[in-house]
Amino acid sequence: MELQFDVIVVGAGHAGCEAAHASAKMGKQTCLITSSFDNIAMAPCNPSIGGPAKGVVVREVDALGGIMGIIADQAKIQIKMLNSSKGPAVHSLRAQIDKDEYPKLMFNYLKQTPNLSLLKAMVNEIIFNDDYTKALGVILDNGDRVLAKKTIITTGTYMDSYVINGQDKTSSGPSGYPTTKTLSDSLRQANVELFRLKTGTPARVYTDSIDFSKAQVMPGDEKPLEFSFFNPTYLAKEDSIDCWLIHTNEEVHKIIYDNLDKSAMYSGVIEGVGPRYCPSIEDKLVRFPDKTSHQLFLEPETRNMETIYVQGFSTSMPFYIQDEMIHSLPGFSNARIQKYGYAIEYDALRPEQLTTSLETKKVKNLYTAGQINGTSGYEEAAGQGIVAGINACLSIDGKEPINLNRTNSYIGLMIDDIITKGTNEPYRLLTSRSEYRLYLRHDNADLRLSRLGYEAGLLPYEHYQQVVDKQQQIDKLKELLTTLMITPKNLTVELANMLDTQPVNHGIPAYDFIKRPNITTKDVLAIFDINDYSQEVMELVDIDIKYEGYINKVIEQVKRQDKLYKQRIPDDIDYSKVDSLALEAREKLEKLRPQTIGIASQISGINPADISVLQIHLEKQRRNHEGVNND
Repeated sequence: MELQFDVIVVGAGHAGCEAAHASAKMGKQTCLITSSFDNIAMAPCNPSIGGPAKGVVVREVDALGGIMGIIADQAKIQIKMLNSSKGPAVHSLRAQIDKDEYPKLMFNYLKQTPNLSLLKAMVNEIIFNDDYTKALGVILDNGDRVLAKKTIITTGTYMDSYVINGQDKTSSGPSGYPTTKTLSDSLRQANVELFRLKTGTPARVYTDSIDFSKAQVMPGDEKPLEFSFFNPTYLAKEDSIDCWLIHTNEEVHKIIYDNLDKSAMYSGVIEGVGPRYCPSIEDKLVRFPDKTSHQLFLEPETRNMETIYVQGFSTSMPFYIQDEMIHSLPGFSNARIQKYGYAIEYDALRPEQLTTSLETKKVKNLYTAGQINGTSGYEEAAGQGIVAGINACLSIDGKEPINLNRTNSYIGLMIDDIITKGTNEPYRLLTSRSEYRLYLRHDNADLRLSRLGYEAGLLPYEHYQQVVDKQQQIDKLKELLTTLMITPKNLTVELANMLDTQPVNHGIPAYDFIKRPNITTKDVLAIFDINDYSQEVMELVDIDIKYEGYINKVIEQVKRQDKLYKQRIPDDIDYSKVDSLALEAREKLEKLRPQTIGIASQISGINPADISVLQIHLEKQRRNHEGVNND
């Protein structure tokens, strides 16, 4: 049998769901292929969405027209704003989700999406043209062929994967779902370079076997919070479920140290490199031998709280040693283990082989997204998935890729990083990776990206208009605040004391008054009895005013860098003919073939002098070309 689509998406994890949804919503006949409908948008590790930088990505996906934020809001059992005591640059939402409910909600959402077909099957190989320069579709395990104009591979950790405990190594994907080795072989046929990575997960423990009196309660925020700008679902205070905090102890550490030789990580069983920022408990002890304890978060996996995810206790130890480790934790002496921790090793693609659109450089019409690109995390996967889905559709229509880069989004920053610098370990987004983090905040993701989502054809007009209206309200309020005057008459001594600020001796614009510590836009509007603006708009104005100098400086930097991203480098450029280019720069530019000056500037070993030389060369080429055309 042979089927024909515009776009095929292989794999229905968080990347695949976003890619397929974007493609279908943009009017393309799309086929999402998965080994099981039960593992659609599965959360095999953390039962959570969001976190530092990651929460911003969820909002960026929503701003573009994606679905992770919508489903996370519906499935959340706790939500909180992280780093709320710090500056707005590092604020980020994180929600505990019901790991059983989230996949069901996503499945039902996708089933109702027009132009989207869900196909339960294993993909054996990619169909290429004769010289392996174009992808034409895929072959299923039953021999059926599914053809498409574009193919997006989002296989996560399922390519030639092994689940590992101690010395036991089983060919399998997460949660017992089947792995595929033939797909790896198929990519190698096209000279796509693969490498091995490793990740892992901790044990799950039955809730009723834990003594929570030995743990510190970690409640969610009482304030209503949501990921989605356009389709929010609020969690009622009474429906929020607590998490807890405990610490490892010397007894646990001794058990681990005494058995390091039995850990798959240290016995040579695992070849791949694990995640630096989410290490196993064995790694933590080896890397930080001076620490006498490590934080562990106890996170409910579902609304019924049957099981607890022991966050921070990832391990590849044999089961009998995990028993000892778990039972030595505070409050866990009688713990019953529902599922043991394990490590998983898998094939990933060297991301330097990708363009900014996430299309492979060697094979046209073939896109990859998610953990196959060397990243970690549900959020990173979703961000790549929506980019791959949008760009595949834009390419079919003969349009330029969506303009996401490190100046306008964390998603763009991530893609910039992996395609220019590569990675030797599972890549994770962090706020510290962004030089523009005061601009790339969670609260303004819609203001930054909704226009791009709308212009691409994914974000509906009514949602985009909502953002336009919000921006107009912000501008209107800021203008109003420049006209309102704070005077000794309207700011009495009593009121100044209530607001914890100094009185004024003469009239000052309300705009400047808000720059004082403790003073908010809401406080000022209350003085004038003005109630025309939402809490969201007032908070955005607060940030704009209080951080005006810093934000303006960042915006100027963004504008300068963005110009570099718009300077395209011809695909056929011969770097050997670029005079005065340093040898290291020449070699790296030739290998990576960046599409723009902005991307070239992010490659390690490329310095500003190299960029200047390249710009001069391109300008000379442009003038010569124009001269020829004029003749």
